[in-house]
Amino acid sequence: MPSYILSLVVSLIVIVAFNTPHVAQAQMRLDITKGTVEPVAIAIPDFATTSPSQRQMAYDIPQIISNDLETSGLFRKINPDSYIQDPQSIAENVRFGDWRAINAKALVSAKLIDAGNGDTRIEYRLWDVFAQRQLNGMAYVANGDNWRRIAHLISDDIYERMTGEQGYFDSRIVYIAESGQRQNRTKRLAIMDLDGANHKYLTSGNELVLTPRFSPNEQMITYLSYKNGKPRVYLYDLQTGRQTILGDFPGMTFAPRFSPDGKSVVMSLAKDGNTDIYELNLATRRARQVTFNSGIDTSPSYSPNGNRLVFESDRGGSQQLYVMDTNGNSAKRISFGKGRYANPVWSPRGDLIAFTKMLSGKFYIGVMKPDGSGERLITTAYHVEGPTWAPNGRYLSYFKEVSRGSTRSAKVYAIDLTGYNEWELKTPNDGSDPAWSPLHGQ
Repeated sequence: MPSYILSLVVSLIVIVAFNTPHVAQAQMRLDITKGTVEPVAIAIPDFATTSPSQRQMAYDIPQIISNDLETSGLFRKINPDSYIQDPQSIAENVRFGDWRAINAKALVSAKLIDAGNGDTRIEYRLWDVFAQRQLNGMAYVANGDNWRRIAHLISDDIYERMTGEQGYFDSRIVYIAESGQRQNRTKRLAIMDLDGANHKYLTSGNELVLTPRFSPNEQMITYLSYKNGKPRVYLYDLQTGRQTILGDFPGMTFAPRFSPDGKSVVMSLAKDGNTDIYELNLATRRARQVTFNSGIDTSPSYSPNGNRLVFESDRGGSQQLYVMDTNGNSAKRISFGKGRYANPVWSPRGDLIAFTKMLSGKFYIGVMKPDGSGERLITTAYHVEGPTWAPNGRYLSYFKEVSRGSTRSAKVYAIDLTGYNEWELKTPNDGSDPAWSPLHGQ
């Protein structure tokens, strides 16, 4: 089994017995649905340990948690130089007065314990400093290199306890890694953790690859490849590394995306001078034509319940967004603003559809409700495209491109739905066409 799959296998022990007389539901609650939010001042000291072999982990895990939380825009880590209480004594008894003195609203504490056989038990707690109570406590067992994933799981727990929303840090990004000159770009399929760790190239770069998309169980990727010079949709098995063509159709296939149950892939097929949407059953490999229109129908994306599709089409004379039933019935245009619309993708929450908009020589990433109302543009650039949703439906990833003469640079970014918090995702070189995975194990 490849190492990047092994890194996903985590021994977890959730300790409900961490309850103390102070345990209660969080009184601190961030409302992340209303514009800008003042970040919560949170203290994340090194974890306590008495073992020299655990000291690096005791330092690294808090650093990963800090990075996760700060990129969300909802948390501000207090400078460790101002900490009064040391990690060892925190594990025994939290001196809340010491943390109030530096204006910490929340505190993360943990201790590492030798669990034998090379394993480490990580006992973590989240504290409400001003209420002087524990908000949550869990224990995990780290074996091998899975301590990085445990750090993301702790980040998810903190995010969920403080916001009431699902976390998203325990996820991955698949994207197109780019290098070379503008007229001769090498494009490879690549995958990494959300914070850029565990980066791995999946294809050699000998053929052009585009638009990767995760399956719901996160073990398969569908993508477009120009292998042998012919555009075809492929499946990539992350566990085995095997690549298989998804249907040997006579025309070009592109813009693939999995159904929510992972049993089908919807995509576009260019045949006899026309482009329509087809759904392919992965078990039988039988294709069913969904649209029958003289226009170009492409970029389909399922609703979370799998009952509807959003797609782009020029059937009305310009590039616009439409919603229809998965059988092709009841197609209805939902975009009516100025400009052209493309790359629609349905939120995992079902409440919004993200899209790319082209207007007056500029590109935008925006969202609208499934009925077309409430259109809101979140970010803009010379070229910004390819939105993909975080598993909690509160953040988007996409890529920006800058072109200067013969030089082309493309980078992957993420942003929250308010549009106020944007950050670049770490990639070794240039990147485009990102796709955000579901949470691990879902």
